[in-house]
Amino acid sequence: MSFLVLLDYTSVLVFALTGALVASRAQLDLVGFAFLAALTGIGGGTVRDVLLDRNPIFWIEQPAYLAITTLAALFVFFTAHLVESRYRLLIWLDALALGVAVAAGIGAALSLNQPPVISILMGIVTGCMGGLMRDIVCNEVPLVLKQGELYVSAAFAGAASGVLASAMGLQSMGVLSAAIAVTLILRGGSIAFRWSLPIYKHEPPKN
Repeated sequence: MSFLVLLDYTSVLVFALTGALVASRAQLDLVGFAFLAALTGIGGGTVRDVLLDRNPIFWIEQPAYLAITTLAALFVFFTAHLVESRYRLLIWLDALALGVAVAAGIGAALSLNQPPVISILMGIVTGCMGGLMRDIVCNEVPLVLKQGELYVSAAFAGAASGVLASAMGLQSMGVLSAAIAVTLILRGGSIAFRWSLPIYKHEPPKN
């Protein structure tokens, strides 16, 4: 198994866990858990593959990804009540999944010889879309849009770092590791130390 495939499996698993945690907070049934876990786990990669015209889409080619999301849903369904702060666990798991998924996204694009701009965008899409779908379906403010937090910006910086590392001649593992590290540092700093971007503070328009 290549490092890139391992990242795909890892991002699907961790994002699926976050989807199931959101289902637990919404007090859904087991089918709801499985649906949200799958939506979150494979959502970003699906959008990436559609945009890159990869055929077949990764989870259709390898249905084992769906087995992973289902197992994640079952695990959280029976253990979520043991966690004192499910939201805290959710945002840290989401941060880990973001870093891994960004790397998987740029890795997929670079393997198809896509130009740097497209590779960066695929990293952002893979990292952000699954969580965005999860939060919209559950009627929560998406983490990607939380005021001032580093989320999409962390994904952009991580993806750009990986693409830059590739342009400098680093091997695949170095490229993907750079993307993971930069994304995790920025997203983790935003969670732990409130790192943020300036926000627009002027009065909203009257009409």
